[in-house]
Amino acid sequence: MNSSEALREFEQAGALQKGHFILSSGLHSDTYLNKSIVSMYPDRTARLCKALAAKAGVTITGKIDYVISPAMGAIIYGYETARHLGAPFMFLERVDGAFCLRRGFVIEPGARVLVVEDIVSTGLSAREAIVAVRNAGGEVLALACLVDRSGGAAEIGAPVIALAQLKVDAWPADDLPEHLQNTPAVKPGSRGVSQ
Repeated sequence: MNSSEALREFEQAGALQKGHFILSSGLHSDTYLNKSIVSMYPDRTARLCKALAAKAGVTITGKIDYVISPAMGAIIYGYETARHLGAPFMFLERVDGAFCLRRGFVIEPGARVLVVEDIVSTGLSAREAIVAVRNAGGEVLALACLVDRSGGAAEIGAPVIALAQLKVDAWPADDLPEHLQNTPAVKPGSRGVSQ
């Protein structure tokens, strides 16, 4: 699956949306990728994650011991990617604002980990997830994501394996372009924090 085919999955699900959105980073955008709508469809999710697993499998040399995703939005995609890789899956949760492993999840020291995200915009949650995995003793091989909406510009702190890349502009609230200034904003994200 190439980048256009992956984005077509979002379009066909009605998940590539236009309007005025406040992203989970606090930035504003006229384009939103609603991965929750995509995950409503198991067949679509399976196709995307199978393709992401295949891309990770040819990019990463050697065994992947674990696939780990940050909760909540990336859990479905991480699990499904792990299933296609034949690797165990764990997820990170926020405790006092920081990602960590809970629920009895443990990483053996030096274990080789693929971190799976859904959408990368600024890379904030991806960086936080990578730090948490490293703090828990894992070696982060790469960050894999369905869509890198930064167009490759986000600094992640690990190699990035993106099924699709899309350069989508985002602006601070006090510097909106004219076409967004008089359009009501919708906040579809879940983190509710600003960077």
